[in-house]
Amino acid sequence: MSNIFEIFTEFYNEKILSYIQLYQQYPIKLIMLIVDIFLVVFLAYHILKIVKDSRAWQLIKGIALLIIATWISGILNLNILNYILSAIMNWGVILIIIIFQPEIRRALEQLGTNRFTQFFGMDKDITTKTKEDIYKITIAATELAKTKTGALIVIERDIKIKDIISTGVLINGEVSPQMLVNIFVPNTPLHDGAVVISENKIAAAACMLPLAGDKDIAKELGTRHRAAIGISKESDAIAVVVSEETGKISVAKDGTLIADVREDVLKKILINNVITKRFPEGKPKNASFIEKCKKILKKINNDNEQEIKK
Repeated sequence: MSNIFEIFTEFYNEKILSYIQLYQQYPIKLIMLIVDIFLVVFLAYHILKIVKDSRAWQLIKGIALLIIATWISGILNLNILNYILSAIMNWGVILIIIIFQPEIRRALEQLGTNRFTQFFGMDKDITTKTKEDIYKITIAATELAKTKTGALIVIERDIKIKDIISTGVLINGEVSPQMLVNIFVPNTPLHDGAVVISENKIAAAACMLPLAGDKDIAKELGTRHRAAIGISKESDAIAVVVSEETGKISVAKDGTLIADVREDVLKKILINNVITKRFPEGKPKNASFIEKCKKILKKINNDNEQEIKK
C-alpha cells in the first residue's frame, strides 16, 4: 500500500505539480495551452462532422474499439492478444491509406484552394454568400416570370421569423435557382405558400404569411401580394412576388409594394436592402470579433518573442 502511495506522490510531484508551477511562472504558456486545446477540439469536431455520414465513420468506430482493446490487453498482461492487436494496428495504417485513397487525395487537393475553408466548415464571408444568393433569387424570379408561375419568396433580415418558418415544410437546403423554380411548379405539394430564406439557406417552403388588410391596397392585388405586404409590415423581411396572372415581379418592403420591377432593378433593391444597409462597409457582423481575435493572437506572439529574448 505504501509503495502505491509513493508512486502516486512521485507522479504528482514530477508531472502535475511541476506543470502547475511552470504555468504559474509563465502565464503565457497557459494561454497557449488553452489555444492549443481549443484548436485540437475544433479540428476533431469538424473532422468527425465530415466523416459521420460517410463510409469512414464505421471504420473510425472500429479503430477506436481496436485501440481500447489493445490498451486493456496491455494492462491485463494478455501478451499474445496484445501482440496480435499491436500487429493489426501497425498494418492498419497501410490498409487505411489503401482503402481511403480517393478521400485522402481529395482532401489533399483542397489544400491551398478556396475550398479548403469549406473542408473545416468555415464558409465564405456572409456578404459574399448573401450577394450570391441574391443573384440566384433574381435568376429564379426571372425564370418564374417568363412562364407566369406564381411565387412568393421571403428573405429574412435582422428580425427572426421562426414562427413563420414553423408553419411550413422545413427544407434547410442551399439556395439555388433550380430549387426555387422547382418548388413553385403548379400542382406540386410545396407550390402553395411562401418560401423563407433564412441565414443563407432555404429554411422552409409552403409557409403561411399574415395578410395585409389595409383598405388602401389595390383591389386587383391577389393573396400573394397581400401576404408579401403583410410580412414586410410585421417584420423587416423583404418579399419577392411573381404574379401568375401577369408574370410581373414585385418587391414588398416596410409595408409598401414596388410593382413591376425589371431583373436589374430587383437585384439592386435586394443588394441595397439586404446587404448595403445592414453591412455599410461591406463587412460581416462578426468582423469586430475577428479583429479582436487577431489582436489577441498578435499580443500572444509578441509576448512569446519577449519571453524568448529573456
